Formats: sequence, structure tokens, C-alpha cells
Amino acid sequence: MIAVALALASVYLVWGSTYLAIRIGLEGYPPFLMGSLRFIAASLAFYAFLRWRGHAPPTRAQWKNAAIMGFFMMLMGNGMVNFAEQTVSSGLAAIAVASMPLWAALFGVMRRQHPSRGEWLGLVIGFIGVVWLNAGSQLRGSPAGMVALLLAPVAWAWGSVWSRGRDLPAPFMSTAAQMLCGGVAMGVLALCLGERITQVPPLRATLALGYLAAFGSIIGFSAYIWLLHHVRPALATSYAYVNPPIAVLLGAVLLGERFSVHALGAMAVILGGVILITFSKARAA
Repeated sequence: MIAVALALASVYLVWGSTYLAIRIGLEGYPPFLMGSLRFIAASLAFYAFLRWRGHAPPTRAQWKNAAIMGFFMMLMGNGMVNFAEQTVSSGLAAIAVASMPLWAALFGVMRRQHPSRGEWLGLVIGFIGVVWLNAGSQLRGSPAGMVALLLAPVAWAWGSVWSRGRDLPAPFMSTAAQMLCGGVAMGVLALCLGERITQVPPLRATLALGYLAAFGSIIGFSAYIWLLHHVRPALATSYAYVNPPIAVLLGAVLLGERFSVHALGAMAVILGGVILITFSKARAA
């Protein structure tokens, strides 16, 4: 029970705080270059540790699948969040990304995984919240941020659904491979976009980047993978509706971010739909 509590606390608090860390990191690093540095550093350290512990390296086919997942989940998923937070608050980004389980459920329908009535109801409620968030909040003032925050959860959900049944290495090695491939892809995109670090970044931006690499990537992902193997999926994936309130609270307390009634109302509706989908799946299982 202690191990489960610690793992849940890691996923809840660490992943909930990464939105704040991204916002601080952007004070000294361009969005895609910051993501590249984060994931390459984390993946190399994680990969070296796993090989030292005797884990088998990925095969050529597994590297290919990891590269595809890295593209959708790291480059498009995390990268779009980094890009959006240049103009959108960290809490608002977390609220938008909370719609990921809705898209995952919808893509499941496309793969002939028929939802229950409770899941359909959750989908309808959740998407009402997504429409509300994008039509009646601060996102209207940032069209680029709005598009990025629409793409991020869609890409992450598609990568997650696409990965089911694919030839992938063991879970921890798979995470390291995905982060490495995604980090390299983000670095290539950063170079193509002309992103550069022209002066020494502020200390707090560099500390935020280190936090994202060590805690957000290595500890957060490790705790999540451990939970998937030791607790019910509904509990392991509960981070989806715990992270946004934590991100909103941290943004308000530490960065002075303010949120409209529209944004908070949309968050409540989105999280209501996500909770209904999660527990409907658990009941069906």
C-alpha cells in the first residue's frame, strides 16, 4: 500500500507540476529545443541504467515502433503543449490536455472497440467541455495556442491507441526508446524552425528543465508504468483528472495565473466525462 501511495503521489504531483515547470523553462529555452533537451537527457540516462541492469535493447522493428510513438506522443503531444504555453497559461494547458482519454475512447471506436452506454455518455459530456473550453475562454485570444492544445491530446491519444498490440520492448525500455526517438525528432524540428539559445538561460529556467527531465520524464513515467502493472487501470489512469486541478492551483499560487468562470466550468465538465469513461471501463472489465 505504501508503494502504491508513493507511485500515485508521484504521478499526481509530478505530472501535475510539469505544466508549471514548462512555463518556467520557456523563460530561457525555445519550446521544441527545450523538449528535445529534456527527453534526450532523460532517455540516455534511463537507457544506460536499464542496460546496466541487464535489460535487453530494442530490436530494429521495436526501434521503428518506438520512433512512431515518439513522434505522436513526445513531438506532437508534449511539443504542442510546450508551444502553446508560450501564449497560454500552464493551468489552461492542463485543462485542455485532460481531454486525452476522450480522444482515446473515440479512437477505440474506430478500431471497433464498442463503448458501453456509460462511456458514450462520458464522451458526449467530455466533448461538450472541450467545445466550451475552446469557445468561451482565454484560448480565443491565442489561436495558435488553441490549435496546439487541440492537437496535443489527439496526438497523444492516437499514439497510445496505435501502440496496442505492436512489437515493443519491455515497458521501461520502451519508455526510454520512445523518449529518445521523440527527443531527436523534436531537436530536428527545432533546428528546422531556427530555434537557438542566444544567451545563458536564467537559472530557474535551467532548474525547471532539469526537473522536467529527472522528475517529469524518468520518475513520472516509471511510476506510471509500475502502477499499470500493480493496480487497476482505472486507478493508474486517474492522473488524467487529478493533474488539471493541481496544475491550476500551482499556476495560481506560484505564477499568479487567473482563470475565468468559463475555463473552470469547462474543466469540471471535461473531468466529469473523463471520470465517467474511466469507471465505465473499469466496471465493464
